[in-house]
Amino acid sequence: MKAITQTEFNFTKQTGKYIGKVRDVYTIDDRFIVMIATDRISAFDVVLPKGITYKGQVLNQIASMFLDSTADIVPNWKIASPDPMVTVGYKCQGLPVEMIVRGYLTGSAWRAYKNGAREICGVKIPDGMRENEKFPTPIITPTTKAEIGAHDEDISKEEIISRGLVSAEDYEKLEKYTLALFQRGTEIAAKRGLILVDTKYEFGKRDGEIYLIDEIHTPDSSRYFYADSYQERFDKGEQQKQLSKEFVREWLMENGFSGQPGQQVPFMDDQRVEIISNRYIELYENITGEKFSPAQYDEQTYNRIEENINNILARLV
Repeated sequence: MKAITQTEFNFTKQTGKYIGKVRDVYTIDDRFIVMIATDRISAFDVVLPKGITYKGQVLNQIASMFLDSTADIVPNWKIASPDPMVTVGYKCQGLPVEMIVRGYLTGSAWRAYKNGAREICGVKIPDGMRENEKFPTPIITPTTKAEIGAHDEDISKEEIISRGLVSAEDYEKLEKYTLALFQRGTEIAAKRGLILVDTKYEFGKRDGEIYLIDEIHTPDSSRYFYADSYQERFDKGEQQKQLSKEFVREWLMENGFSGQPGQQVPFMDDQRVEIISNRYIELYENITGEKFSPAQYDEQTYNRIEENINNILARLV
């Protein structure tokens, strides 16, 4: 079964196409966007050479659920998800920062901390913390929003405002929305026996109003721990059992790749692809509480996606 790693559609009134790290985004009539979650996978800001079957469907359906369940906190771009791999919504002008929120000291933050850093993006981190330890309150560590092929860069709140990337007034709203979204995601995860460890949000503007854009709370943008084993593993200094993309990063680092110049991405055989695919499906079933229902993967897949998109566009434009 071949993963879907690229799309080549030409829709009525299409006015643009952007190929992101994992999504193909089509602009329609300069008012709407069609976002197709492909099976591409990225790590360390690099798109890996092989796609992961069903990954796009998992990401799209989880994000769609969370966009619906957080719409009372902040307006979002979604209008509908007409296909398992597709969401259609309003075109917004993206703000050039990503709002990363962390509830626990882990991942890249832990790697920096272990190497002596006690401040991340202007946020001071106390001495004596251990890997995977919970912060007293969640912290926000923003990054710049890099173009494809470039690396996101850590940046402080003060720098964002002084460089004019976002106004002080808007940044205050972004902080408020970010913490409220993280709290909602934490509550939903807890009902499923999971801990939402850290995640990132992207925002844009439409008609002068801030909107939540892109996707939220998927394994590409978020990290989850299993709640039932967290404390025991933490007390023993053991690695947490987690549902996130971190296991992909760890496998790459074990095989000599961390996104640095001159490094080669290790070969991914079919078994490795299947392992990653199964982990994505596991997260879907855990976070949604529903059995994963795989969409068709055959010679008609592209036709299905195109037809489903055309049906909703006919009602919008």
